[in-house]
Order: sequence, then structure tokens, then C-alpha cells
Amino acid sequence: MRSIFRNNLRLKPSILASFAFLTVPVFFTVIAVNYISNDNIARSNAAELVERFRVDALANIQADFNPLKSLVRSAASIGNQDPGFYGDSRCFRYFYSIVLHSSKIVSAYVGLQDGSFRQTRRVDPGVDIQGKLPPEGSQFAYRWVVPTPGQPLLDHYTFLDADLKELGSTQAVTTYDPRVRLWYRSAAQAGTTMISDPDIFAALGLIGFTVAAPFYLDGKLAGVAAADITLGGLGTYLGERKISPGTVSYILDHQGRVIAASDLSKTYANNQGRLELRHITSLDEELPAMAYSLRPRKSEDMYFFSHGGREYIASISSLPQEFGKRWQLFVITPMSDFTGTFQHNNIRLAIFGLIAVVVQIVIIYFLTSIVSSPLERMAFKVGKIQDIGGEQLPSVRSSIREIAVLSKAIDTLDATVKSFAAFVPMGLVTQLLHSEQKLELGGHSRFLTIFFSDLESFSSLSEEVPSQELLLRVSAYLELVTKTVNQEHGTIDKFIGDGVMAFWGAPALLEDHAWRSCVAALRIQRGMDTLNERWRAQELKPLNVRIGIHSDAVLVGNIGSRERMSYTVMGDGVNVAARLEGINKEFHTRICISHNVFKEAGERLCVRPIDDVIVKGRRSKVPIYELVGVYGADDPGLEPDEAAVKLCKMTRIAYEALIKEDNVLAARRYRDILEQFPDDPIASTVLKRLVAA
Repeated sequence: MRSIFRNNLRLKPSILASFAFLTVPVFFTVIAVNYISNDNIARSNAAELVERFRVDALANIQADFNPLKSLVRSAASIGNQDPGFYGDSRCFRYFYSIVLHSSKIVSAYVGLQDGSFRQTRRVDPGVDIQGKLPPEGSQFAYRWVVPTPGQPLLDHYTFLDADLKELGSTQAVTTYDPRVRLWYRSAAQAGTTMISDPDIFAALGLIGFTVAAPFYLDGKLAGVAAADITLGGLGTYLGERKISPGTVSYILDHQGRVIAASDLSKTYANNQGRLELRHITSLDEELPAMAYSLRPRKSEDMYFFSHGGREYIASISSLPQEFGKRWQLFVITPMSDFTGTFQHNNIRLAIFGLIAVVVQIVIIYFLTSIVSSPLERMAFKVGKIQDIGGEQLPSVRSSIREIAVLSKAIDTLDATVKSFAAFVPMGLVTQLLHSEQKLELGGHSRFLTIFFSDLESFSSLSEEVPSQELLLRVSAYLELVTKTVNQEHGTIDKFIGDGVMAFWGAPALLEDHAWRSCVAALRIQRGMDTLNERWRAQELKPLNVRIGIHSDAVLVGNIGSRERMSYTVMGDGVNVAARLEGINKEFHTRICISHNVFKEAGERLCVRPIDDVIVKGRRSKVPIYELVGVYGADDPGLEPDEAAVKLCKMTRIAYEALIKEDNVLAARRYRDILEQFPDDPIASTVLKRLVAA
């Protein structure tokens, strides 16, 4: 795993990835910490505001009712002190002062034990009273019902404007009896100031509460003084004191029925004069039902819950016992009202942060390009140095001093390696460049193919041709041999004057080393034919190349001293190959190969036997062949034509007679060859030997 990363990581992506790896997690960590911190602050603020609202609301609800209780108690005290005060119209002005005390108070009144009822109330100009609308401009009304024995019970109204100027009056027969009303009976039963359960105000047609207090005469109940406050007043109070825009709050009775709602929704029904309050779980909205069902059963602590993908904080608290009613304040607030600003800030921070990261990455991308681009080009150039035969790439320019120095060193390395490859076998140089082995003395035995080439009559030619011209022509020949050997994956060992020594199968192993050497020999001969055509056109003497090829086990390796060594092959096989190159002179052939080469390459070679010769240093004769062509090469021009195939066949027949020492038959068959191929040098040479024998 380690080596994979070491060999495959690239500079620019690595720098960008490192920056992203180091910066992006830190950035998102900051965002996360900021979010968590803001969320905790928001939750703390929400809890604090809910608690403050709860305390204030409970106090204010009591504060709204306590003055009214005081007023009603005062009214009851007047009845205790002066029972006759409520027996005539003097009480109307007093009740008027109570109504003006708060806009939530809609009426103040008294009911006496004799059935009398006197009231000062607010008037809605759009609501019928006794079957018709009040006079225009009416804002208040005095109302009284006084039973008279033997007379129908009449309900009287006197309508007043804001200045208590009388605008009109009306009366109608009624059955109204204050003594049977809930407020009267509840106060009489309680014997003290009380707040009634929600009820329908008979005179007003409204739903609300009554604060009532009884008064007595001589220890007996004389009447009840009372004032009305509507449910709408409580709802308006809750709506005006929201913690946040999304907050909803309710006042519930001890059974969970809704007395008032901050959204002013209708939470009750008038069922034939009987009030029916809706339970909090039966409202049209699911949220209050969900919040109410999740409330703590044994405490009044605030709690959090989720609904519809949003988080809420809720609180349910009971009013103090001294309030006189077992009411509860139920508050539900969405957390988004508190975290929304923080979330928007976090989103903006994330967006701006991401933009900043992208801008930084772009800047770093261009900055790293200044460093990485020349380094990548130099890395590519170093890789190309291993391709010794490739063209030299241009120098890498950089304004960074260290990179410029490195570029110059690589140029020097490139030139040095190419120069080194001109003196040392290219295969060895390539192997050294691709491996981590050190250049050391030593060798090993390997079966490979050795190649020798030489120019025909070079000594006489050197005396006739100017040295400069000869150098150019020999250089062209040597360049042809070098390129061809390299093309066929051979190794140039050395140049010996006009001769070339090469081998196949080292340093790189080759399964088909014998065949490749033969292909290279044929390519060299064809290349020399092309050069000779050009030189003849220039009226220059042609150069003929003689090649000898032999396959054998030889010693291959670095030979010499530590100060100077040579990668070469040594052994008897080298001598045989050199001898085969010289045999071409005797038989006037171009390419002479040994029987070992023919065995290695097999039927892919088109050869004809020359003779069995004794090579210097060996006692036994060695069969040798002339290479005519090859089969299956990527160049069709290397395959033998029909005439060459026929010549090879006739030569093999003549050779069979020769090795059987039937000289007469052999001579006749070689004459047959000369009849069809008069210029054949092998047939001429062998025939001369037979005749001389």
C-alpha cells in the first residue's frame, strides 16, 4: 500500500487534496461548532423567554382579574353598607365607572334577592337588542328588570352615547331572573368573591367569565354584585403578548378544555344557550394535540418535541391556587423562531466559506501550477531519458531558482545518458535505467545468438577512397546496422574498425533471439542495397556487407576493471560467429549462419546448405548455411521469391550428394544449378573444389 501511494501520487492533485483535507474539515468543524453554539444559545434564549412569558402571563392574568375582583368586592361592600343603593338608578353611574376601568369589562351589574336586576353595559351598534338595532351612536346602555306584583316582568334599556347622553329607550317583556343564573348561584354558594366557569352572557349574547361577590343584610343574602369579561379579551391578551411570531398559547381549564387561544380561533360552541368548550386535543390543528399529549405528567418543566419536521419548545403551567380557578397556561413555540436567524447566518457563513475555499483552491491551483507544471514536465523528461532512442525534449524553464537548477541538471543527465548509450550497449543502458542494480564486474553463462558483420574489400577501398568520404560512407553503414539491431531488440557489443559485433538474448531475455538476428541481417542487406543504389548514382563504389551468425552458450557480463569495464560476450561461440563471417569470403556469400541458428529459428528461415566446415578451435565439422529469407516477418520484402526457393531446393539436393561423398553426382547437380543460376557463387565454388579433387 505504501509503495502504491509513493509511486502514484502526483504533486498538484496532492497539494490540492492536502489543502482540501486540511481546510475543509476545519471549516466544517467551525461551522458545526458555531451551529451547536448558536443552537445552544437559541435554546437557552427560547427557554428563558418561555419562562419569562409564563411567569409574566400568569401574573398578568391574575393582575387583570384581581382589580376586577377588587371592584366587585367594593360593589358588594356597598350593598352590605347601603342595601338601598342598588334599589334605584343611583347604581348605574357607579357600574359605568367599573366598565370604564378596562376595555375587557363588558358590563357591571347587581342581582337582588327579590329578583331585581340593574346593569350598565357596553353596546355593539350592530347587534340587535330586543329585536332592533340600538340608536345610532349608542355605546352604553342602562338596563333594569324590576318585578312588580301583578304586572308583567319588563326588561328596560336606556341607550347612551360616550358622554352618557340619552339617545333612546326600549322595553320588552322578559322572564329573566338573576337568581337562577350561574354567576348568582355560584357566588351565593361560595359566599365570597369568585370567578365563574365560562358561560353565555344572556343579555350580550357573548361568552365569557363573571366575577361575582355576594352581599348580605342581617346575615342573609341580599344580592350579588358582578362584572363580565369576555373570552375574546383573554385571547386578545395572549395574542398581543407572543414570545415569537410562531408562538401559540392557550388558557385551559383543569380538564384541558380551551378557555382562550392566542390565535383568536373559536374554541367553543353555543349549544342552545349551553356553552361547550373544545378540548385542546380536538382542535383543528394537530400541533397543540401533539404537544399536549407529550407533556410531562408529574412536573411543569419545559420540554422539547418535534412535529412535521420542526422542533418546538412547550410549557404548561397552573395558575396559583389563590386565583380561585384551576386554569393552566399552555405555550408552544417553534425553535425556528429563535434559531432561524442563526441558521440563516450559518448558511451564509457556509456559502461564503465554500466560496472562499473554492477561491483559495483556484488560487492554490494556479500557484501550484507554477511549481508542479515544470516539475511534471521534468518528471516526464526523466521518464523519457529511459527511452534512449527518443528525441531530446526542450529544456524546462521556470522562474523558481531551484527548479531552474534541477532542469539544467536533468538536461545534463539526458545528454550524459545518450552519450553513454553511444559507447555502451543500449540494452545494458536501458536495463540499468529501469533497475536499481549497480554496475559490477561479473557474468554468467547464457545461450544466445552472436552476430558479426564486416565490409568486403575494405582495406583496398580505404586506399582508393578519400578518408573523409570513406568515413561518411562507413558511418552510414554503421548507423544502418545499429538502428536495425536495436529495432530487432539486439545489443551492439562493439565496433571493430568496419566490423560490428552484436548479440541477441542479453541483457534482456529473448525467446526468438536466433530468428530476430536473421531478420536483422536481412534488413541490413536490404538497407545496404538501398545505400549502394544511391552511391552508384553518385558514381561511387558500392559497399558489400558480409554477416556471420551463430547461436551458442557463452559467458555474458561486465568484463574489465572497476575503473573501466565492458559489457560483452566471451566464449567459443563468439569465435564461431566471427569465423562464419569470414567464410562468406570463401563462398562469395552475404549471410552465413550456423546449424545452431537454423535449429533455433526452425522452418521460419529460408536457407540453403553451403558445406560442412572445420572452425578454428574445433575438431568436428560444422554445417553452415546461406540465409536467403525468412517467413512470417512483418516485412513481406524479407520473404524469399520463387526463384530463391527453387535455388534452395536444388542446393539441398546437391548438398545431400556432397555429404555422401558422391562427388560425381554432386558435381552434376551443382552444374544443374549453374545452368539455371549461372551467377550462383556457392555452386561455382563447390564445383571448383570437386573438379580439383
